[in-house]
Amino acid sequence: MIKAADLPDTIAVFPLPGALLLPRARLPLHIFEPRYLQMLEDALKTPERLIGMVQPCARKQDEALHAIGCAGRVTQFSETEDGRYMVTLSGVSRFRIRAEVNGFTPYRRCQVNWAGFDRDLGRCEADTEFERARFMVLLERFLTSQNLSTDWDTLQEAEDELLINSLSMLLDFPPEDKQALLEAPCLATRRETLTTLIEFALCGGSDEETLQ
Repeated sequence: MIKAADLPDTIAVFPLPGALLLPRARLPLHIFEPRYLQMLEDALKTPERLIGMVQPCARKQDEALHAIGCAGRVTQFSETEDGRYMVTLSGVSRFRIRAEVNGFTPYRRCQVNWAGFDRDLGRCEADTEFERARFMVLLERFLTSQNLSTDWDTLQEAEDELLINSLSMLLDFPPEDKQALLEAPCLATRRETLTTLIEFALCGGSDEETLQ
């Protein structure tokens, strides 16, 4: 397990709209662009093997990034015959971007601050006010409305954090809403945000609108 003292001041960042990584969760990635292949190669040379996932700011035209992202450790990777990589990032901790680093790498790098996200490096969070049965009814309505199916037995058995974080990552919400889920200070707040997004979608919310 990575400790706070092991977290570097500068990391590579991967701006990928809609791709959400949360602490203690896993994100599969398909890497094929030359600059990101270089990013992966460089990350694997470091002890921490960290890559920062961050959302681009949708409403800005200057390639600006959201201030908060989440770093993941490369825990699995395999190369295809044509040189692409299938990678799994395991979420370690969120971070706040201090400044972008101008350098010679083809990918983007940022100076980051890990302060304020201490709980990310701790144990799984619990949500003592989680009304699971009520939430599952709402989730079933949502998935049905989206013509989606799932393994309900697996969802029922999942711990609170795994359930909420997995749904936050997998469900198809706009990038700005994904950012709201990322920035939720605790699991209970993330669950409340997720519930609001699902209820909004069931009420016919447009893809053009995002949670404020």
